[in-house]
Amino acid sequence: MKKTPCEVMLWDGLPVIRKELATSLIQQFDINQRGVAEKLGVTPAAVCQYLSNKRGRAVIADNDVRLEIAIAAQRIQEDDEVVVTETCRICRLCAVKKVFSEDGTPCPGDD
Repeated sequence: MKKTPCEVMLWDGLPVIRKELATSLIQQFDINQRGVAEKLGVTPAAVCQYLSNKRGRAVIADNDVRLEIAIAAQRIQEDDEVVVTETCRICRLCAVKKVFSEDGTPCPGDD
C-alpha cells in the first residue's frame, strides 16, 4: 500500500529534520547532546542515534532547505519555545519542495 504524504514526512522526513537540527545546534552553537535533547524535546538517546545515523539516514540535498534548517537552529538556540513552529515550517518547506516525497507529489492542499 502506498504511504500518504503525511506518513512519508512522519517516518522519513521528521527524523532527518531532527537530525539536521541536532547537528546544527551542536556544530554551530557548541551545545552538548543533553542540551540539544532538551531543546528539541527528544531523549538524549535519540540525539545520539541521529548523530550516529541510526535515525534519519537520508540526506537533504536541497540547499534552500539546508539554509532554512540553519536558520531554524539559530532560532531554537535563542528560544526553545519555537521548536514546534520551526519544525513545522521546515516540514512544510520539505513538502512543497518534495524533498521526501515517494513519487514527487506534494501533500494534498499544497497548491
